[in-house]
Amino acid sequence: MLNKPILLAFLATLGTWGMTAIGAAFVFFFKTINRHVMNGMLGFASGVMVAASFWSLLQPAIELAEGGPIPPWAVAAIGFLAGGAFLWLNDLLIPHAHLDSRPGESEGIPTNLRRSILLVLAITLHNIPEGLAVGVAIGAAAAGGGSRTMAAALIVAVGIGLQNLPEGAAVSVPLRREGLSRGKSFFYGQASGVVEPIAGVLGAWLVTTMTPILPYALAFAAGAMIYVVIEELIPESQQVHGTADDHSATHWATIGTMLGFTIMMILDVALG
Repeated sequence: MLNKPILLAFLATLGTWGMTAIGAAFVFFFKTINRHVMNGMLGFASGVMVAASFWSLLQPAIELAEGGPIPPWAVAAIGFLAGGAFLWLNDLLIPHAHLDSRPGESEGIPTNLRRSILLVLAITLHNIPEGLAVGVAIGAAAAGGGSRTMAAALIVAVGIGLQNLPEGAAVSVPLRREGLSRGKSFFYGQASGVVEPIAGVLGAWLVTTMTPILPYALAFAAGAMIYVVIEELIPESQQVHGTADDHSATHWATIGTMLGFTIMMILDVALG
């Protein structure tokens, strides 16, 4: 039934949103997070997203495109670059601010929105491709997408949920440091994940109603996630605060990335 994969995508992305909320709840216990720990968590999220982009999205996209009128590598390249371009346009148009930006600094169209809202919008942009990846993977499995099984698709949701835990904390704790109450910091932190169920349902609906776009949609989600990793997560995880020689924080980011990649690879390859 068409409604089943859409419902499953909705429930799965509700779970990833819930993990964002759990991470955001860290604000009730901590006002600050050690820079090494924060960098490690952001690195972990990066590793999970890179691994999921290949094993859960790009590889199945190439498999699905085999035997078609367009070479599989071209299909994957078109979808991948389109996903990156989509996030790039969002960066240009949607006002937002990054965790390491100075007060008054923002990207996108000019705005008078408060810095707290701009910080939330930045993480919300991250969550669009994550929800889309879950929905597209589930839709692809439901449509008989090559070697993708529903279990493998749900592993994508598990991986995204794991990396949403540190992302939720990476929003709420800095907001608390900005002077917001714990309740407001939690609210804004979990709200950054509300877009995931919307993107998940949209992705599942698209690939189950328009099967020919399946490989492009998988590669699109991969490109969008890699864009987020390179544009946002890795630079933020490499922030050094303190003396010029204090580079140990960046080592934690590298270790986190390696661990995140390994865990997601094991989940997808061994269990999927």
